[in-house]
Amino acid sequence: MKYPEQRKEVASFMRRLYHQKLTTTSGGNVSQRVEDIVLITTSQTDKASIDEHQVGLLSLSGENLSENLTLSMESKMHLAIYKNRPDVKAIVHAHPVFATSFTIARKAIQTNLAGESRAVLGEPVIAPYALMGTKELAENVAHASLKGNVILMENHGIITVGESLLQAYDRMEVLETAAKMSLITYLLGGGVGLTEIQLREIDQLFNNL
Repeated sequence: MKYPEQRKEVASFMRRLYHQKLTTTSGGNVSQRVEDIVLITTSQTDKASIDEHQVGLLSLSGENLSENLTLSMESKMHLAIYKNRPDVKAIVHAHPVFATSFTIARKAIQTNLAGESRAVLGEPVIAPYALMGTKELAENVAHASLKGNVILMENHGIITVGESLLQAYDRMEVLETAAKMSLITYLLGGGVGLTEIQLREIDQLFNNL
């Protein structure tokens, strides 16, 4: 089996998404780019128990290199991001309940309430709704990825990207936390966000690391 360690890592982060309640049994997908090959989770797989044997290989041109596996229906979406963002080495797509609810309500997730949110997430960007698995959705998401590393997919879910699987996963987890904080702060009557100067300080600190 080619890329055994990388396949194990992809499967591990998919299981982690499920166990952290960031997606459902059948929902979400994870991929990692290794040179010109994309390792991606398969379709209709139990995300609670997925292992390396259920992670397939895909060429950047879209050829399924694991003919015995049915790859994620969102493979086109992953490929479109990798083609638009050469710096991206990993993609996580999930349906966290709080963050996804914000995409449905067309409300902004506040990333200016806590330093970690700003440092890890920056400013989330929006991808307009399109039917799952379609070329239109892939194009919408790929275009949005040029503007940020956290993509809020209208009435669908979330995509986070990174230079590693850990970074992409961390962005998903921190985003869901930021969504919870946004809702709780609203229910408490509002909060005091970081000032523009404080936000710039965070941006400068983490842009220089």
